Amino acid sequence: MEEILEMDSEPPALLRDAGIGSGPESGFTGLLDGVIGQTFGRPWGGFATRKSTKPSFPLNPRSAAFLAKHYPQTKPGQWNDWRWQLKHRVTSLDELERMLVLSDAEREALRPDLSMLPMAATPYYLSLVDARDAHDPLRRCVIPTMAEHHVLPCEQGDPLAEEHDSPVPGLVHRYPDRVLFLATDFCSTYCRYCTRSRRVGQGSGHGQDLAQGPGRWESALRYIARNSVVRDVLVSGGDPLTMTDHALEYLLQRLRAIPHVEIIRIGTKVPMVLPQRITTGLVQMLKRYHPLFISIHCTQAEELTPEASAACTRLADAGIPLGGQTVLLKGVNDSVPALTSLFQGLLRNRVRPYYLYQCDQVVGTSHFRTPATRGLEMIQGLRGHTSGYAVPHFVVDLPGGGGKTPLCPEYLQGRVGEDLVFRNFEGATFRVHDPEPFASRESGGGA
Repeated sequence: MEEILEMDSEPPALLRDAGIGSGPESGFTGLLDGVIGQTFGRPWGGFATRKSTKPSFPLNPRSAAFLAKHYPQTKPGQWNDWRWQLKHRVTSLDELERMLVLSDAEREALRPDLSMLPMAATPYYLSLVDARDAHDPLRRCVIPTMAEHHVLPCEQGDPLAEEHDSPVPGLVHRYPDRVLFLATDFCSTYCRYCTRSRRVGQGSGHGQDLAQGPGRWESALRYIARNSVVRDVLVSGGDPLTMTDHALEYLLQRLRAIPHVEIIRIGTKVPMVLPQRITTGLVQMLKRYHPLFISIHCTQAEELTPEASAACTRLADAGIPLGGQTVLLKGVNDSVPALTSLFQGLLRNRVRPYYLYQCDQVVGTSHFRTPATRGLEMIQGLRGHTSGYAVPHFVVDLPGGGGKTPLCPEYLQGRVGEDLVFRNFEGATFRVHDPEPFASRESGGGA
């Protein structure tokens, strides 16, 4: 069954001059029309006679400048192919040195013998970072620094005790009616604060060979099938949208065939770091498996490029509800203006901000964590000052497997007689008549 992971691993022959694939003369011709149709989002009548004059995705100005400078022989159509982006992921110090002015802390952390979590970023995402400023928020999220080697006693490789709640490999069953299905250990771009840094990025670095795959999914699928309490499956990883359409559809088919599985969710950062992956072919496939929800990991408003907007539009137009998940990160997004801009931008793209996470106690992430009171300040600065839809739940995922626990600013100040006293978003106080239940005011005595 492992061959299902390879069924659409070959790129279009259009990209042969970039060193991807071997062209139509290799026997790939039979798949050419379908794959190019998927890549460019429309029927394709033959490579030799028809050419696209319109890119499948817009090209934002920063990416266009980056492409011209660092990949002068690459055409926009190649850049906009998600497989080209995966093949050309930037993973080494030498590559980064050509693209960014690295700080001493970055350069030292990129030594192969020091890396705690592999460094990888798509060319697209690197085009969004500031090439000269090591403190640029997006850059800090993907480029390691020596701060990762400062480890606090509270930090752990598996801070949420997912392995403890894993009845079979690749599955976490913590909450009664839902499970976490870890379909792959691969991401196109690795976040430096990743909760699963203990397991992601350990493959050879190519998107097609490190999905766990059907052979390793079987025990998890059997577990779900025999546990009728499981009604909700979150497919995550790694990033499941880095898998091929065929592999992902195989998994969705198997899950949808289980009668008691009502909801399937996909957790991903692909629309923000590899938006070119959201092809019309992928979207048409996903539409077949409703009710299907997608949770999108997003960090800063600067991620909401025209490309990311196009990816979200395709998903939303397919009737897929989109939720946003953001980790609160010191010096990255821990200000009310930064979060307001992000959450309002997500709403404009039909992504409902859902969770704002306190950064987990992962090994080497202390430089990213804020006090929990900072998160409460953020929620207080949002509520009442922007749309309610733009205010997410602030949660702490408790260490040791305690689960997600919401934290809320204290608006109820207390009771005065039969009134409750509230403080509103502006700091003013108000009373609401709220008599205690009659029974509680009765003096004792039984029948």
